[in-house]
Amino acid sequence: MTMKCGLEIHQQLSTKKLFCECPSELSDKVMGTVTRILRPTQSEMGEVDRAAMEESLKHRRFIYEITDNSCLVELDEEPPHDLNREALEVALKVALMFNAKIVDEIHVMRKIVIDGSNTSGFQRTALIAVDGYMDTSFGRVRIPTICLEEEAARKIEEREGVVVYRLDRLGIPLIEISTDPDMHTGEEVKEAAQRIGYILRATKKVRRGAGTIRQDINVSTGQGRVEIKGASRLNMIPKWVNMELERQEMLKKAAETLRDRNAKIDETIYDITEIFKNTESKIIARILKKGGKVLAIKLNGFAGLLKSGKFRLGREFADRVRVIGIRGLFHSDELPAYGVSEDEVKRVKDALNAGEYDAFVLIAEREELARLGLEKVIERAKIAMNGVPGETRAPKDDGSTAYLRPLPGAERMYPETDIPPIRITEEYIEELRKSLPKMPEERVAELVDMGISEQEAWQIVHMGMDDEFENIVKKYGYPTIVARAMLNGCEDIDYEKIFEYLSAGKFAKEAVDDIVLRACNGEDVEKVMKEYEASIDLDAIIDRIIEEKKELINERGMGAFKPLMGLVMKEVRGKVDGKKVSEVLRSKLKDAL
Repeated sequence: MTMKCGLEIHQQLSTKKLFCECPSELSDKVMGTVTRILRPTQSEMGEVDRAAMEESLKHRRFIYEITDNSCLVELDEEPPHDLNREALEVALKVALMFNAKIVDEIHVMRKIVIDGSNTSGFQRTALIAVDGYMDTSFGRVRIPTICLEEEAARKIEEREGVVVYRLDRLGIPLIEISTDPDMHTGEEVKEAAQRIGYILRATKKVRRGAGTIRQDINVSTGQGRVEIKGASRLNMIPKWVNMELERQEMLKKAAETLRDRNAKIDETIYDITEIFKNTESKIIARILKKGGKVLAIKLNGFAGLLKSGKFRLGREFADRVRVIGIRGLFHSDELPAYGVSEDEVKRVKDALNAGEYDAFVLIAEREELARLGLEKVIERAKIAMNGVPGETRAPKDDGSTAYLRPLPGAERMYPETDIPPIRITEEYIEELRKSLPKMPEERVAELVDMGISEQEAWQIVHMGMDDEFENIVKKYGYPTIVARAMLNGCEDIDYEKIFEYLSAGKFAKEAVDDIVLRACNGEDVEKVMKEYEASIDLDAIIDRIIEEKKELINERGMGAFKPLMGLVMKEVRGKVDGKKVSEVLRSKLKDAL
């Protein structure tokens, strides 16, 4: 089966926010809250986005936490300021590094946001370049569009009927890079994502850390396009892609089976509450005690496809109702179970007049919600007879994905009237070309020439520490030790200070690893280094050890050097250079013989 994959990469920039002067940092200093309710509206063409419509069915309130780095722009109480020119310059340089064509005039658009993550109900985005590409070991990957847009608010908490967002993240500039579906395996997708990440980090203007870069993977096997949203763990990409391929193959085979059986969906919703009035199912009993009901539908020809062998349509149904808050869904392929008895299953089948190849789905909930849930199941069952639906899904830790919402439609975009267009001249583009960062492979080659391995060089470039590495090595040397310290260390360590002390002879190079480790564990790096500065009388230590080990020396002669070296280094490691210890010990051992 032919599979096509594409990528959408979203990378935060380390400039000020895109439409105001607030800093692009996260903050835990909450100054107050506001509450909003968002409703779907028609586009200028009179259309309502289907994803926005489904989101509205959740009837949620959104609470926004105001932080010390947010303003009236984030609250949608003040029009956006001019587009941040530093962020635009970074994005244009990235576009040129991907061989893209810069647009003549940049227009900011509004894109409907359906989950409450923007106070305005839309996200501002601007197309800045088209028709780019990059080369990978698997071949060329085309990049049709590069956009600059604003980041969403940060989700803090979600509970029944309420979502809490924090405004610290809202408005941080994002570069969005979209590829064509030129990849055919999970490994190809992984390499492409890694390559894009390297080029973005080469600008030295991107934010680092968890959540600052996000990857969405588009997967298609010839029917509906599936978007895996937020697939940000690079090493998991092949597994997510491969399991999505398996899921789509299952859906196609299930559709073939349903067509062979002439399957039909009975849209009648049956009230079967009476059957379960004395049930031992704790889930159903709890719902009934609260005044809920048990409703069911019959699916003609679906038996064995909801949960049997490779088929898992039941999970597809459960995902569709989970997003509107329903957990109590049961289907015939998994019953009797969960306290539902064999007799209850038989009575349900009799009530629905279900035959050998017929399945049923039941939901225990308050009646209004149960009916809505079964309508969603009917909708998904109809889609099942055609194969793979286009939808957005969330990645899970086990490599599978879960349904989030339908794919949004094209009608969700419309012009932003508060921001004037920006003209991009050829002269400006040529000036940008003169100051483009070096490509990752060029930077790696330079680091290798400084004395480290290619693997170490790629890791340092990936971490965005290549400039710091180069600066330290040019000042103090020790390339392999610097590389090891950085690769085994953590952020916020003053590596230059460590190697300044080392170069001054204040401790031995053997101490570097321990200093870095202790600094990563929260100890003050300067205090740790001062411990290693304590003066040591090397001659006295060696003389004492030689005196204590006379018997060993008499027995082995110069062959005693290695065990003696170990004993001396145990006492002076990190405080005296090993080479100096070796020279002094060897000389004194010869004298002792």
